[in-house]
Amino acid sequence: MMSQSNTGATGDQPAAILVVDDDREIRTLLTQSLGARGYRVQSAANTREMDAVLERDRIDAVLLDVMMPGEDGISACRRITRDGGPAVIMLSALGEERDRIVGLEIGASHYLPKPCSAREVVATVRAALRSRQQAEPVDRSRLTFDGWTMDLLAHELFDAQGVLVGLTDGEFALLRVFAERPRRVLSREWLLEAARGPNSDAFDRAIDVQISRLRRKLRSGGDDIIRTIRNEGYLFVPPVTRA
Repeated sequence: MMSQSNTGATGDQPAAILVVDDDREIRTLLTQSLGARGYRVQSAANTREMDAVLERDRIDAVLLDVMMPGEDGISACRRITRDGGPAVIMLSALGEERDRIVGLEIGASHYLPKPCSAREVVATVRAALRSRQQAEPVDRSRLTFDGWTMDLLAHELFDAQGVLVGLTDGEFALLRVFAERPRRVLSREWLLEAARGPNSDAFDRAIDVQISRLRRKLRSGGDDIIRTIRNEGYLFVPPVTRA
């Protein structure tokens, strides 16, 4: 089992890393090296593919090449870090001091000049994730999303008018799993284990039933809050903040 310090995970899943580089050999090398150390790794050949992954999944850190056809890494880094996105580690053959300074000033957490070893990249990823965890505020007891407020200590859900909405213990546990992992596709099997524990003897269709009930209680008849991802599972759509 991978330790939390080794993966940068929050105790439920390994950290998710996205490798963005137009060089296929570099993408393959980094993906294999990081995957061998327990990270969940995806790759993209350009920033268009990068944006598609970031829209679909929650990513903890991006390894981002500077020199790519189309939008370059500097522009992409500025975009994805502006709104508190994932940690960004710049990769570039441009190793001059001024180039490193530009990368760091626009929001990158680290800058690695090419060529660099896979071991150095892995160590830098660990450092970036560790710094990100240390910078996060202490866990607070309320989650808010789309006008709703979850009180994690009291196990209560309130709508935008402050009206208490009745949830069963199972429904609250499932909603909490979603709200603590927004913008991340979660499989039925993983939801079942996370919401009910590994010893649950319920079958996976029970998750579908609970999600249907949650949608009704959240006054959401469709996929606007909990989206069905065909053949993969479910994704919690709205952004979530702690209060």
